[in-house]
Amino acid sequence: MKGYFTMNDKEVNRMPIMEKLLKKEIKQKQAAQILGLSLRQIKRLKKRYKKQGAEGLIHKNRGRVSNHKIPSKEIDRATKIVKKRYWDFGPTLAWEKLTQDHHLSFSVETLRKAMIRDGIWKSKKQRRPRIHQMRERRDQRGELVQIDGSPHAWFENRAPRCCLLVFVDDATSELLWLQFFPTETINAYFQSVYGYLKKDGKPLAFYSDKNGIFRINQKKDGKSGLEDSQGLTHFGKAMEELNIELIAANTAQAKGRVEKANLTLQDRLVKELRLRKINTIKKANQYLPKFMKEFNQKFAVKPKNQEDAHRPLLPTENLEAILVKKHHRILSYNLELQYLNKIYQIKTKRPTYSMRKARVTVAENRFGRIKIYYQGKHLKAKELKYTTITKYPKSEIINTKLLNVKMDTIKIKQRPVLSHPLRQSYKQQYAYAN
Repeated sequence: MKGYFTMNDKEVNRMPIMEKLLKKEIKQKQAAQILGLSLRQIKRLKKRYKKQGAEGLIHKNRGRVSNHKIPSKEIDRATKIVKKRYWDFGPTLAWEKLTQDHHLSFSVETLRKAMIRDGIWKSKKQRRPRIHQMRERRDQRGELVQIDGSPHAWFENRAPRCCLLVFVDDATSELLWLQFFPTETINAYFQSVYGYLKKDGKPLAFYSDKNGIFRINQKKDGKSGLEDSQGLTHFGKAMEELNIELIAANTAQAKGRVEKANLTLQDRLVKELRLRKINTIKKANQYLPKFMKEFNQKFAVKPKNQEDAHRPLLPTENLEAILVKKHHRILSYNLELQYLNKIYQIKTKRPTYSMRKARVTVAENRFGRIKIYYQGKHLKAKELKYTTITKYPKSEIINTKLLNVKMDTIKIKQRPVLSHPLRQSYKQQYAYAN
């Protein structure tokens, strides 16, 4: 026997069994059971080992090029396309785009290896796993819907950051509703809930975080939370009127379905918006129904119980009147009230003294429009332009979700114009001063 040859562990372990088989210490059936091979393979190996020795146990295809190997030109073409158009895509998403739009047909693993080889993609480092108690999915679609807002640079650097409201079904991981808004506000949730309820009906429960939109977090008697304060937010009151249970998660991991969906959307949806050159919230919202349909076809799972738990809206449930913020005010002697740093005066035909100090309800709908009610009847009112209010406005209370947006508007207001001396060169400032 000339030269050297290499054998793997499996082939080396077969040698003592073949020796025993040739010495007739064991039978062919016993050798097949030990090596986990068929009797026909044992006969073939015995014949080759007897004739060629240890070399006969080596696989004959070792060192040969597979007949099904993908041409290197096709793989190089794929990596060039990925570098040009999908440089920040993961292997799975990039493979989907290559098969759909560029008609390239090979496995995801082949593309993954090629992307790693060319330095286009690096696998995530293994992190120490955090153990959380696993919770089984609910049985029916519409039984529990997880809701959350995802602030992100959805349009990358083509437009300002905005927020995507995400509604995910716990039983199926199906995207039930997506909608873009500038920020995560109660009016944004009211608009999303309105569209979702009109499309699917009422779920049994919403599962949210501890945001102030969903529950009262102010301390009362040294305690905090809804269970202690016995109070409801505007959103909570609306859900109570619609008979939809509102549950707050204790940790982000507890509502893992929607959190995982957020991460997937921040990867896939951002790239889809880029490929379609969508740069505005309006155009993005028009595209979302199509994206949801394709997303659900790929990732949604079948529920244990095929019956849908969504309930139809009752004829008495008027969403226009339910999904509103309601505040109470006391009318002055001039039939005036103040709301959001604005003064409104009631127009009425009845004697003015009859409504003095009357308790009225100010209802602000999901679009920010104001209506005033007294004993269930709508009152006409006009906004008064008082110089004292505009000159000395009260301190505005801003939610933490809106703070960045508010600061951006302040920066724009206080930015000097181009002709301002501070934005001119030293020579121009000197000439301006003299």
